Amino acid sequence: VQLVQSGGGLVQPGGSLRLSCAASGFTFSRHPMNWYRQAPGKERELVATISAARNTYFADSVKGRFTISRDNAKNTVYLQMNNLQPEDTAVYYCNLGAYWGQGTQVTVSS
Repeated sequence: VQLVQSGGGLVQPGGSLRLSCAASGFTFSRHPMNWYRQAPGKERELVATISAARNTYFADSVKGRFTISRDNAKNTVYLQMNNLQPEDTAVYYCNLGAYWGQGTQVTVSS
């Protein structure tokens, strides 16, 4: 299993970013996919989940601002982040069970 992330970077408050996670080594369409984040000095937290049936879950802190989607033809899961705030600053990780992407830094600052 390999999860390769892209996207992220520095954005001003109120801005948007999209993270991508390209998966390989398993039947992508059959598995739920997760996005986690870890801010400095804090524990890693679940941000969003999308099931194989495309049901979604969002942490309360991002509900209404973030969306998660998947493209099974491309074996890719996305995290669209809108109206970003400084408290969203963290390293974001794509996840499937015991497998993790390499992490992507998202920094929200003016």
